[in-house]
Amino acid sequence: MHFPITSSPHLQGGNAIRSVMGQVLLALVPGTVALWWYFGWGVVINVALAGVTAVAAEWLVLKLRKRDPWPAVSDLSALVTAWLLALALPPLLPWWQTLVGSLFAIVLVKQLFGGIGFNPFNPAMAAYAFLLISFPADMTHWLQPSVLTGENLPLQETLQAIFQGTAVLGAQWDAISGATPLDHMRTELSRNLMISEIRQSPVWGDFGGLGWEWVGNWFLLGGLFLIWRGVISWRIPVSMLAALLLIAGMFWAVDPQTHPFPAFHLFSGAAILGAFFIATDPVSASTTPRGQLIYGALIGLLVFAIRTWGGYPDAVAFAVLLMNMAAPTIDHYTQPRVFGAREEDHG
Repeated sequence: MHFPITSSPHLQGGNAIRSVMGQVLLALVPGTVALWWYFGWGVVINVALAGVTAVAAEWLVLKLRKRDPWPAVSDLSALVTAWLLALALPPLLPWWQTLVGSLFAIVLVKQLFGGIGFNPFNPAMAAYAFLLISFPADMTHWLQPSVLTGENLPLQETLQAIFQGTAVLGAQWDAISGATPLDHMRTELSRNLMISEIRQSPVWGDFGGLGWEWVGNWFLLGGLFLIWRGVISWRIPVSMLAALLLIAGMFWAVDPQTHPFPAFHLFSGAAILGAFFIATDPVSASTTPRGQLIYGALIGLLVFAIRTWGGYPDAVAFAVLLMNMAAPTIDHYTQPRVFGAREEDHG
């Protein structure tokens, strides 16, 4: 009797790339809806612009490489990258900057290195860092949440601001825009104000910025869904957030008037989004069990250090990119011991 012989691997995992990416997109929906609820239509427009650009760019690059673009485009990885980038962008960012960022992520960070599975850096965060360094003024102009302004900017005015420039809003721009909670806290501390004085502003909620902390809660819900589904491991998000809370708690315990309550760092900025959706990127993150704990913890420590002493208030992108460079080394020194091998053989 003859049996057909096929090439390895003979066992295939249950989760195809498309299935994994589809679940990530599903998990992003609650947080995205919350961002839309508090910050308006610009969030949805950014996602649409970045998504269309990313998919089109991936298709074109693969065509130029004389490869069938459909498998890569249909795996939804480009859409996930674009969606994550769009969530990090200010809602009224000029349309062409969103397109440039999406092109940078797909063409230079992903496809230039060979496509999915080969990029050494998280494409979304690399593009965000590129835009932040290149266009710092536009990238730091955020809208105030609707709970402070009373309403969101209508869709028509949002489209005009994105495609024609924020100048079309005139004096209204100053009324609806403002600093992020992290930037506001940093600015006020630089003026030698105490935390108790800064917290008297109406922009604050229970822990972080009003509205922002609810956005974080909904991204947390999506992240827990991914852990429950087995899409991501608990090690990176838990170690990252635990390290961030620990170091922030130590400084807060020493001087609570110059260092915010530890939960402030979780519910302001992109800490929760970064912990569950960005730091867990299976390509650029650490892959060994011990390595993931070290990798996540170091990201948490870097986030606190950059937020406290660095030049950028929200440090998630830079912390992740720095640890992307360290991930191969971490994996090299944290390989699990092979069963039956001697310690010196494994070392």
